[in-house]
Amino acid sequence: MADTQHETSRELTDAAPGVPDYMLDPDAVLKDEATWRHGSPPDYSGTRKIWAETKRSNHAPGSLESMVENLVKNWEIEASHKMKLSDWRTIDANNYTFSINGGPKQDGEHMLKVGTYNAIITPNEWYDANYTDFEQSHKTFRDMMPNFAWEVTKVHGGPPDVSVDWRHWGVMRSDYVGWNNKGEEIRIKAHGKVLDISGTTRARVNDKMQVTSLETFFDPEEMFKQMKPDYAKAEVLVDGEKLDPHTATEMLEHPAEAGLTSLVDKVKSDQDAKFVPEQQRDGDKAITDRDDVHLHHPAAPTSSDQLLSEQRESGGGQGCPFLPGGRQ
Repeated sequence: MADTQHETSRELTDAAPGVPDYMLDPDAVLKDEATWRHGSPPDYSGTRKIWAETKRSNHAPGSLESMVENLVKNWEIEASHKMKLSDWRTIDANNYTFSINGGPKQDGEHMLKVGTYNAIITPNEWYDANYTDFEQSHKTFRDMMPNFAWEVTKVHGGPPDVSVDWRHWGVMRSDYVGWNNKGEEIRIKAHGKVLDISGTTRARVNDKMQVTSLETFFDPEEMFKQMKPDYAKAEVLVDGEKLDPHTATEMLEHPAEAGLTSLVDKVKSDQDAKFVPEQQRDGDKAITDRDDVHLHHPAAPTSSDQLLSEQRESGGGQGCPFLPGGRQ
């Protein structure tokens, strides 16, 4: 297998004399003169440091794995930070498409408009792109996880069609605050642990080693599932009686089914904190302390404009899991 990969790497170099700098240097495009989203190139030094210290793979410089990894990292920089598609050097702008889990193909202009997170994460119980925009979505994840490293773990095939297995990871430093597919604001307390996801991407490149298509396959909910607190260590009291761990976990995992209609976020980030539902039936509100909270359930706003308006009035929600800006 190793010999085959080395042969493929030589074929890559032979197919493109003078391999593009963005396949040899993960930060090549940061040196470009371009229209940068925030006026100047972003700083990836922190994420590069995390990558170097915690990666699991070690690819030789100039190997197929290394060059593909560098290509994708430079693509992410451009997708997240260059505001003009004409400034993207890693893609063939006239033919480029991007898709997630076999879904509709998107062009570069779509990603420029909505942002990498919103182009990649499908609506779910933790996040919905319909309630956010490019800047806000990037801030949501950047605030929660300042560094989000990415690495190639395995490469299958060679140009023009390359399939790569990848890993994407970082530490949940701050609380997650976002909007779900019911229009509810979701808050999850930071646990300070690593969020680690993986997936596969199929890429096609032209004879200039520019990407013409990217097809990515991964579980967009995996990162959110890893954010959830460890309820097995929680102590839950109802009317002064301690619930067994199984019942407590079921109640906290499925508050609506348990009759909890209003949830208040007061719990400490400590996994040993107590969760004390004051549960009342017959239509009265029930309140519980827990680490992930649905603040607007069940009366969610009926439109994104109304939702964002309420969010701004409350002072909250100020604005990739695949490749977020400034995370590589």
